[in-house]
Parts: sequence; structure tokens; C-alpha cells
Amino acid sequence: MRRIYFLVPSVASAQAIVDELLLARIDASHIHMLAREDTPLEDLPRASVAQSSDLVPALQRGVAAGGLAGLLAGLLAITFPPAGFVFGGGALLGMTAFGAGFGAWMSSMVGAGLPNSRIEKFEKAIAEGQLLMMIDVSSPRVQEIESLVTRHHAEAELEGVDPNIPIFP
Repeated sequence: MRRIYFLVPSVASAQAIVDELLLARIDASHIHMLAREDTPLEDLPRASVAQSSDLVPALQRGVAAGGLAGLLAGLLAITFPPAGFVFGGGALLGMTAFGAGFGAWMSSMVGAGLPNSRIEKFEKAIAEGQLLMMIDVSSPRVQEIESLVTRHHAEAELEGVDPNIPIFP
């Protein structure tokens, strides 16, 4: 999946684009709108915490760092067992899994409170009243959706494409 970013000047324009995307068989759960707090989005699909915060990147970093820390702790426990205990592969696996889970939990709590680093460059435009539209599509459909929006809605500014987005948000 890849995420396409558009800046749209008005709610009416955004609604027209969303209608065309729905006709092009883009599921509404793959369309996310981010606007100023005082902008009434009506029935437009709003960006969730996963899109508006740093939750997902923090979660990924937490799993990696926690899993590595758990693996190292497990290796230390196997190499230098405390008080005559004998640890095997199960302890190593368990400590790695625990570390990954703990790292994911802690980092996701921090990441949910931080603004999304990928959309920082759009903060000024959003503060000025524009809407940020994020569309998640499969890689083969990126060109099709970009041309669909830019061809029919000249007021929408294509702002780029993320190389990869996680499947689960």
C-alpha cells in the first residue's frame, strides 16, 4: 500500500473528490481527511489517531528496540545463568517476545501523543484552512488515482506519495 497526499482548498472540493474516489472503488476506510479543528468536515472520512499522530512509526521502532533488548537479555541469561538456573531456547524466545511487546506498548503510548512527522510539512497549509487528503491505494493504482484527481480537480495539489505504509492501521 502507498499513501497519496493532496491539499484541497475547501470541504466542497474534498467531498467531490471523495465521491469520485468511491466510484473508482477506493474504500472509504482508505481515505483520510485532516483539517483545522474549526473546519466542519461533515460526512468526510476523518483521519484517525493512526494517521494524525506518530503512533505507527513509534510502534515499529518500539517493537524493534524492545525485541532486540529482550534478545540481548535472553542471551545474557543463557550465557551467565543466575544462581544455578539453566535456561534454554524457550527462555530466549520468551524474553525476546516480552521485550518486543513491552517496547511496542511503551512506544505506542508515547507516539500517540506526538504529531505525525510525515505530515509536519502540511501544518502551515492546514492552519491556513486547506484540507489534507490522504488516500491509501495499492502500488499499481497510484498513477491511476493521481491522474483521476488531478484531471478532474485542478484545485487539488498533489503533494507526493509515501513509499510504503503499514497494512494494519
